[in-house]
Amino acid sequence: MKVADVIRPDCLLVYPTNSLREVSRLLRTNRVEAAPVINEKARLMGVINKDLILEAIDKGMSFDTPVNQVMLTQPRTIGYDNELNEMIIDSLHYRPIIQEDKVVGMLYPSDLDRFKATQIKEDKEELEAALDAVYNPVIQVDNEGRINIFNLAASKVLGVDQQKARGANVHEVLGGSRILDHLLRSSQGPVFGNKIILSNRSFLPYRTDVKKNGRIIGAVLVLREISEFEELVRESEYYKYLNKEMDAIIESSFDGIYVTDGKANTLRINKGFERIMGITHEQCKGRNMADLVREGVFSRSGTLLALEKRERVTITLVGNTGKEVLVTSNPIFDEYGNIILVVTNVRDITELNELQHKLEHMESLRQMYESELQQVKLLKSRKMVLSSAKMNELVSMVLRIAAVDSTVLIQGESGVGKELIAEIIHANCSRKDGPFIKVNCGAIPENLLESELFGYEAGAFTGASKNGKAGLFELANGGILFLDEIGELPLGLQVKLLRALQDKEINRVGGTKPISVDIRVLAGTNRNLQEMVTNNTFRLDLYYRLNVIPIIVPPLRERKEDIPVLTNYFLNMFNNKYQMSRRIHRSVIDCFLEYDWPGNVRELENLLERLVVTSMHEVISIGDLPAAFEAKAPMAAIEGGPDLLPLREALENTERQLLEKAFSACKSTYQVARILGVNQSTIVRKAAKYGISKGIQ
Repeated sequence: MKVADVIRPDCLLVYPTNSLREVSRLLRTNRVEAAPVINEKARLMGVINKDLILEAIDKGMSFDTPVNQVMLTQPRTIGYDNELNEMIIDSLHYRPIIQEDKVVGMLYPSDLDRFKATQIKEDKEELEAALDAVYNPVIQVDNEGRINIFNLAASKVLGVDQQKARGANVHEVLGGSRILDHLLRSSQGPVFGNKIILSNRSFLPYRTDVKKNGRIIGAVLVLREISEFEELVRESEYYKYLNKEMDAIIESSFDGIYVTDGKANTLRINKGFERIMGITHEQCKGRNMADLVREGVFSRSGTLLALEKRERVTITLVGNTGKEVLVTSNPIFDEYGNIILVVTNVRDITELNELQHKLEHMESLRQMYESELQQVKLLKSRKMVLSSAKMNELVSMVLRIAAVDSTVLIQGESGVGKELIAEIIHANCSRKDGPFIKVNCGAIPENLLESELFGYEAGAFTGASKNGKAGLFELANGGILFLDEIGELPLGLQVKLLRALQDKEINRVGGTKPISVDIRVLAGTNRNLQEMVTNNTFRLDLYYRLNVIPIIVPPLRERKEDIPVLTNYFLNMFNNKYQMSRRIHRSVIDCFLEYDWPGNVRELENLLERLVVTSMHEVISIGDLPAAFEAKAPMAAIEGGPDLLPLREALENTERQLLEKAFSACKSTYQVARILGVNQSTIVRKAAKYGISKGIQ
């Protein structure tokens, strides 16, 4: 993959005389983080990005300042015809694209995301074309019963339109057919004695699980046609001896044919058998199959099994050529019931197995890319604002468990975003088109909670509606019910909730008829349920029923890397909401980083709104903070304090000096990472933060 393959057709270019105000507007209008700065001959002079603009404004520079006073003057570049290797992709933030010493564009991470999505589509189309070229029908479904693969042969044989079948539920497309039974069975391999007749053609079903990381994610069914072989067997039944016409049929078969008499003595082997198995006619002619197996010529024999069971048998073998083959041995009886011949068909299934492995690999890739694209889409939507590794790992796990239908217990302190996690699960699960009902178990009076959850029948109690009322369980049918503050649920209702989770049924207050509900339950709590179980205030059986998949959302004090990002997000949000242009002094951020945030993200959001609304100055300073933050303020930021640097600033200065020294001594960021004992991606990120660049990779 080359840079030219992913470059976008237009690019934002700015000039050194453009003001910071003009560049800010252009970046916002074009929805990009950075832009190259060029002269009148389209030569690169530097790069300007949002962070550099914010730092300049934070230092008190005017919005009318020319961009050449702020820009990064020695940015890393990339050639128009360069290959995009993994090292560049992993370290890519953004880079100007150069062709013949002129700037022709800018490479952004979003360009690679777009290219990967296109590549996935092309790979899928290529795989579908390969499958359409396969003679046998191939059908693949996932665990939810959705059809992912339905090749052209399957469409023709079953008379089902390909486009309508792909993505549809297998029960709707194949409901009531034997093919559906074979897809949904648990055993793998060929289904012996279960021949399927379709369009006057005979097929042998062959089913295999599709696995990813040891976990079954679906199934593949291949219908292997055996019409030609059956025709051959019928011919064998009519003739006691092999004549010239039969010889021609046997030799013309692409499959291998092995014929013995009723005592397992070898009569005939065709060229197809020699080609597939790597065993010659001379090795076997006139010899008994039992002797050939004993001597190791064959590892086992379908012929001997057919003679023993007196019925058709099918096994798999690996020949001397290394090919995996499907062996079907059919006994031929005379009019007295004696076996006079055993005709064995040997079919090379290596190609089909390789195709199956490719299917499994492509399915794994599809799910991986789908998960990555979902995470990128979620972060770019700004629904989830984060920077820390802890939260990135958490979001990745949430997207994975959204695909299953298990109960989830979301734990975390008040204000960490438990409800947001529940919303992300709903938006990315199979129930996303169904309702999402949220209820705070601690906000509803205890005497009303049961009727709110389970509903009531007409006349169930004084003041009840004459028509009765559906509860939240019924309203959530087909979707998700989020029970927040589950620890506040009274013990009496815990029993009824447990029964509803186990039986998938509820009873309205005053009702006698159970009502079936199809819901996924998510629960949230800021309390220690295990401790409540010990104190007999929460049922142990309900705790186990809810804690199928536990998610613990870390408090803000344990992921302080998110504080500057969240601060900037909330500041912009409230500036837009109240038509203001407040800015945050760096010392306030330092103060935020020292604070413990008992109210977590909710407390930070509320504080930012208060500061934007109540501050008398454009720049919010430590003096604007509530009294609780005074003890956390850096000494250098306090008027009259000693001439000391805040610890964070001193650490950053040391970190910057160490990186500059390492960069001057090393030829690549990999060497810098090895010397300093950290990941290469950390070095790239830190270098970008401090504006350290010498063009090394």
